[in-house]
Amino acid sequence: MDIQGMDDAFERVAKKQKTTYAKTNEVIEKLLENIKQAEQLAGSSPATGEILGGLQAKVNELGPQGQIAGAQKELAGALSKYGKLLDKSFTTDVSRACRNIFKSCQEEDLRQDLLNEVIAQHLFREGHFELGESFLQEADITIPDNMRQPFLEMYQILEQIRQHNLEPALEWARAHGPALRARHRSDFEFRLHQLHFVHLLHAQGRAPALLYARAHFGPFASTHMADIQRLMGCMLWVGKLPASPYADLLAESHWDAIAAEFRRECCCELGQSLESPLKVTISAGAQALPTLLKWATLLAENKLDLNVGKHLPVEIEMGRELQFHSIFACPVSREQSTAENPPMLLPCGHVLCKISIQKLAKGNSRAFKCPYCPQEATVGQCKQVHL
Repeated sequence: MDIQGMDDAFERVAKKQKTTYAKTNEVIEKLLENIKQAEQLAGSSPATGEILGGLQAKVNELGPQGQIAGAQKELAGALSKYGKLLDKSFTTDVSRACRNIFKSCQEEDLRQDLLNEVIAQHLFREGHFELGESFLQEADITIPDNMRQPFLEMYQILEQIRQHNLEPALEWARAHGPALRARHRSDFEFRLHQLHFVHLLHAQGRAPALLYARAHFGPFASTHMADIQRLMGCMLWVGKLPASPYADLLAESHWDAIAAEFRRECCCELGQSLESPLKVTISAGAQALPTLLKWATLLAENKLDLNVGKHLPVEIEMGRELQFHSIFACPVSREQSTAENPPMLLPCGHVLCKISIQKLAKGNSRAFKCPYCPQEATVGQCKQVHL
């Protein structure tokens, strides 16, 4: 499936549609202009026949039907090509790309209720609570309250943040302050106080903001003094903050950022990943499916089976958003790096494992040739890479 190719084809169709729309409007406007001119002449002249004849000549010269039909024909052709591309790129039978990984599983390992529970948890994690409750009822399953109640609380607080009300988020941060500090995330709590201070200053004036600063900024003085000093400076511009050097503190992006950070911290506190596991699994499958379909087709043509062997016949590259645990496999030894055998960067830019470099060098001072380019290096010139 060539997603980029389909995107390009869609853009061409969209561009052609805009061109067709503009061309049709232009022709209709010219036609209406000629009719209005004929109406004006008919109101001031008795030679109606001559006026209508002149109008007919102008219409024939303009050829509106031919111009509009031609533009529509080009659009229809582009749509037809796009439809054929979609039919070619998508397949309704994806089962041939599936490996039979369940052949050794017991029947109880494939329970439908477990899959339904995963789907329900995904709906609650994404904030679709009414849909999740309906799904539980339709699937006739139940899940513990601790699988939905924390997410309900999280989305209630997120809704308050979107309404520029930080009180619930601040209360949550105070309740989970020890855990946040244990994860070295005191920045999050301070950012909440900072945003609330600016909101108070802009909405209510200097006095409430100053009282709030005195009550809450003290514990952060040792780590955020420069930020606190800047906040104190912006108090001199009360009433005209949008035109001040501190106008950036009022940017709406701060509210979006704090909402995203709250969601991340909340999921971390719950011991959950930021993204739903079901969503990640489907995203990974969608990226892998085109490659698997191509290989399944090639293997079938050669009368081979995709299920033969323990490993896939091709390496599937995943996007960076799906790379959760970075590992390095040495291209020489084919072994994964470890703390004792870390990846090392050669001066030429290639990376090998430490043991492979030592074997190539046969000594710490002896120069060796990189196995992938003509450049030589010594062990001392190689630097460890930290993933």
